[in-house]
Amino acid sequence: MTRNRIITAIDVGTDKCVTLIASVEEPNDSLRVMGVAAVHSRGMKRSQIIDLEQVLETITESLDGAERMAGVEVKSAFVSISGTHVSSQNSKGVVAVASPNKEINALDVERVIEAARAISLSSEREIIHVIPKDFKVDSQEGIKDPIGMTGVRLESEAHIITGLSAVLKNMKKCVLDLGLQVDGFIFSGLASASVVLSETEKELGVAVVDIGAGSTSLCVYVDGSLEYSASLPVGARHITQDIALGCKVSLDSAEKIKIALSKEAFAPIMPLAGESKQDFNKRKEKADKLKLSDFESVNENSESFSKKDIVEKIMLPRVQEIFSLVGERLKAENLFPLIPAGVVITGGGAQTTKIAEIAKRELNLSARVGKPLELQGLTNDITKPEYATSIGLLHLGKKQKGAGTISNFSFGSIFKGFSLGSLPSKIGELFKSLMP
Repeated sequence: MTRNRIITAIDVGTDKCVTLIASVEEPNDSLRVMGVAAVHSRGMKRSQIIDLEQVLETITESLDGAERMAGVEVKSAFVSISGTHVSSQNSKGVVAVASPNKEINALDVERVIEAARAISLSSEREIIHVIPKDFKVDSQEGIKDPIGMTGVRLESEAHIITGLSAVLKNMKKCVLDLGLQVDGFIFSGLASASVVLSETEKELGVAVVDIGAGSTSLCVYVDGSLEYSASLPVGARHITQDIALGCKVSLDSAEKIKIALSKEAFAPIMPLAGESKQDFNKRKEKADKLKLSDFESVNENSESFSKKDIVEKIMLPRVQEIFSLVGERLKAENLFPLIPAGVVITGGGAQTTKIAEIAKRELNLSARVGKPLELQGLTNDITKPEYATSIGLLHLGKKQKGAGTISNFSFGSIFKGFSLGSLPSKIGELFKSLMP
């Protein structure tokens, strides 16, 4: 009996660290979640490590919880990367088709992607992802799979995502210190996009805005391919800090207030039959009042605030700032005309009240909150926007089929043990691994 492959995802964020353990079920390669653990993050700020020991303790706690639930010992994991150090660029590669009969094979594809990968980078940066967008054979453009086609010249445009070497090395050190291997680093925006977008949205053109606690990841798809990636220095934690300053409460209490107000419907209050105007105003005022004593950590505080004022004067301006920054990036890259499918918002910050409404108004595009695709197994608590990145890590990890990592794709491992009889399946594995 074939043993199911185990995939582990570790999403280390500013607010929480999530570990998911899943098995790849035969025969249809579906994911079944076996273990889930989410713990409060320590030692992280704006999606970057500021205290190695605390981050190590955080990952250990999260990993132990997931392992106990799954009943397995984890050997390796896919790890999320985010933060303002992440940047991207598009690069082109050109090679001559090597085969005497000018038929393009997988080695030609490997060569052209390596050519596209050859970009000038400072010594402090390294490549996280090289994602082929499409190929061009002689004068024919927009080819997704050139293998088997005939031509003299093969070109490829690839989307390259890079990050600071120091940040990647520090995160890798934390994982290695736990006795784990890093299967690959995956940009959090890319991971989230893989499980909240439909293929139709990617083809039409769409932007994914993944609002984490310390930063916001942005990925833009045009004609089915990843065109632009970035990370913005503002996140949901900034909304919490604004509430803490405005209401003069602790960060823990401010977080509770933010969550409570985001869950509230804020439906308009209507007068009851026979109710006097004075009674109606009293009832309306009472419904709008938020008592700080209702929150455990500030039960000694008898002060009260208007819910409407907190939402409209404290929370929404910060959300507007996030989408204003998104709009600036889209405008600078001339992407607005290329994304008619609008914006899909995900991440923990996507549950902030009125967020889709603000996105529509600020960007003048359609907007929706994106939930990750449903998996089998222990998924009752994780089919929410804040788990999009960790579920995306599993989804992209499954596509690798043990053939190297997304961050350092290995063609040699795909063609190890190559034979003519295995050619169709090998080609299929190759392109499933290449495409996001």
